[in-house]
Amino acid sequence: MPKKFDPALKERAVRMVLEQAKDAGSVSKACELVGAREGVGKETVRGWVRAAKADAGTGPGPSSEEAAQVKTLKARVRSLEEENAILRSAATFFAGELDPRRR
Repeated sequence: MPKKFDPALKERAVRMVLEQAKDAGSVSKACELVGAREGVGKETVRGWVRAAKADAGTGPGPSSEEAAQVKTLKARVRSLEEENAILRSAATFFAGELDPRRR
């Protein structure tokens, strides 16, 4: 189960990474430094930075809104596929019941 982090901590960590990236030489190294200082894993901080860049439109990948929309749509597709499977099996059952050769 993923940990829940305070949004203020996330914002502060992202801001610190972006400020220290030039001095540290790379974003990865800055994430490591900030993560150690804040008590958070470097990969967690790096994920926050990537998401912040995507939300700002300066980095690759979907924004948080787009990712949430994709998640919602995938759940809806899964639900509709289950409903279709149920309807297919019901249609097959009732078609068999109406077959005059079975009487």
